Amino acid sequence: MADTLLDDVAGLLRETADRVVLPSFRHLGAADVTEKAPGELVTVADRKAEDMITAGLRQLRPGSVVVGEEAVADDPDLLRHLRDAGDVWLVDPIDGTANFAAGKRPFALMVSLYTDGEPIAAWVFDPLAETFATARLGEGTYLDGKPLRLPPAAPPVGELRGAAMTRFLPPSERRTVESGGAQVGELLPGLHCAGREYLDLLTGRQQFVLFWRTLPWDHGPGSLLVQAAGGVARRFDGVDYHPTNTEHGLLVAINDQVWTDVHQALLRAR
Repeated sequence: MADTLLDDVAGLLRETADRVVLPSFRHLGAADVTEKAPGELVTVADRKAEDMITAGLRQLRPGSVVVGEEAVADDPDLLRHLRDAGDVWLVDPIDGTANFAAGKRPFALMVSLYTDGEPIAAWVFDPLAETFATARLGEGTYLDGKPLRLPPAAPPVGELRGAAMTRFLPPSERRTVESGGAQVGELLPGLHCAGREYLDLLTGRQQFVLFWRTLPWDHGPGSLLVQAAGGVARRFDGVDYHPTNTEHGLLVAINDQVWTDVHQALLRAR
């Protein structure tokens, strides 16, 4: 990977935010927001941002494949490319679209790069908070340009703070997680923006986050950021996360011990 690629993609996301995303924030008309599936919103800004990011990534890596959330909504078969040889980009042009469409924060722009099916680099940008995280295989994670390692020590379970997307869980799973939430220090309902949840792990605002839905563009970038910083992103059965596996259930934590402690507290029936 070229030494400038982290900066080049970061610049592309900043430019997309400045030219497309932020000018549309709180300026969307009724016709600018539609449902691409029941309960799943898309805005004109999502589509324009994905077009701009896609064109920029193809220019940076000629011959690479781009798998974007909105393109997949139109052609689900594009997901097969995540297993391809060569370079494949995974793009979420606006993560947290429901927030964005409602004129609320947070939302984020996210990209990850895979080569021969393996994660190589990732970018997550919250343009309102001006928080930018990048990661590169073998080099670790950078938060706002500074190297970051997550703490190896595990606070007591009763002091852990994290989020669980309980509204998406099946009823039996939801009851287990909500009951176990009494054992941790604070169980948050989530921000409806996976990108921001991952950034909050990196900034120390929380130590874990539990997801049920695991769409690849929601978790490919963030999981690599956390893993490259020393954290863990695993399925409920303990298998490391990979975006080609779209089964439900993902627990992400700042280190192995926190993952184990939270798994026992929130998913003890498993």
